Amino acid sequence: MSTPSRIAPLKVGLAGLGTVGTGVIRLLQENSALIARRAGREIQIVAITARDRTKDRGVDLSGYRWVDDMGELATAADVDVVVELVGGADGPALTLARETLTNGRALVTANKAMVAHHGAELAALAESKQAALKFEAAVAGGIPVIQGLRDGAAANRIDRVYGILNGTCNFILSTMERDGLDFAQVLSDAQAKGFAESDPSFDIDGIDAAHKLSILASLSFGSVIDFGGVEARGVRKILAADIAQAKTLGYRIRLIGLAEIDGDNGAANIFQRVEPCLVPLSHPLAHVIGATNAVVAEGNFSGRLLFQGAGAGDKPTASAVVADLVDIARKETGPAFSMPSAELEKLPRAASAHRVSKSYLRMVVADRVGVLAEITAAMRDAGLSIESLIQTEAGDDGTALVAMVTHAGPEQAINDTLQSLKHSDSLLGEPMVMHILGA
Repeated sequence: MSTPSRIAPLKVGLAGLGTVGTGVIRLLQENSALIARRAGREIQIVAITARDRTKDRGVDLSGYRWVDDMGELATAADVDVVVELVGGADGPALTLARETLTNGRALVTANKAMVAHHGAELAALAESKQAALKFEAAVAGGIPVIQGLRDGAAANRIDRVYGILNGTCNFILSTMERDGLDFAQVLSDAQAKGFAESDPSFDIDGIDAAHKLSILASLSFGSVIDFGGVEARGVRKILAADIAQAKTLGYRIRLIGLAEIDGDNGAANIFQRVEPCLVPLSHPLAHVIGATNAVVAEGNFSGRLLFQGAGAGDKPTASAVVADLVDIARKETGPAFSMPSAELEKLPRAASAHRVSKSYLRMVVADRVGVLAEITAAMRDAGLSIESLIQTEAGDDGTALVAMVTHAGPEQAINDTLQSLKHSDSLLGEPMVMHILGA
């Protein structure tokens, strides 16, 4: 079957030849005829650039013009759209993005850090130059959640969006759950297998998920991106015992990014947080395992929307990049964040102290008389009551683990409890608090 030929090909300059960049090349090579039929014209890579020209990347690059200075992609006469896969919130990636849009070229990026930090600026620049800005691959890999929220849910008021946004953390937590291992053991194994970076801080401290959450919040609520307003807490301090206790109580632990409109005191404020949560077994997110991502959006007419799939990897992420190229080839471009950047609201940040939820509270304590009474007295004084409690037998080191689920109460009550116990010699180490999703 012949490919479309009436319209000139969309010509692409590709910056970055890591796993995603080479994945884009393979995808366009393998599915070129199908993509051309769906896009209405061919999509051709004409120029490429990366840090090391001599590196063997396992893909034939001989048919593409090599550019030593990536800035040339932004001005080259034969480039219609630049694909930025360099990474980093600032530096060369941001410079390339600005130059590309300033010159009226379309920009496709998988760079969630750059979008989270500079998305508002880049969106306004794109609109001023009538250039497309696309970033489907920046959130949740191959899952079309950006398009789903921007277009599919465009008629809905969305007040809440949340989900599992980091595949590395989900792999670690679900492996701990399956094998009964501690965090450090699973992380080391994940690094050895290439599932986690040698420096995994961005993943395990919740920063990567926070980048993605801030983007989803902007799309969902029609608000200006506020990455600085995301409270982020990662998974470093989760013990195998926490996983076991959660299972006993009917939950699974997942790193959850949640954003919602908080109507406290009648004001429309935005609340954004990334943290490990206890997820009830009845909730679909409890059954998301491995490196999978899942996003839930709650629309006032659509109801609960669930997007789930591979959140990373060369093939899924390349698929999202090329999907953006197809949209540009079709001239389906519109505002980057669902509405013109001038229409995005700058929402105040919501405080968390008043938020009401059930919580999981774990403490390692000295095994002696009166410890539990001390803890319950602090909770009583803070106005916090216990729904269920588990206390393990003392170990050889004379310590025991106390884990409990509280009744629903304001977060301030948890804060007050921990403050009261801060200097207690009964507590050994820092307590662990995890909120219960949906409770």
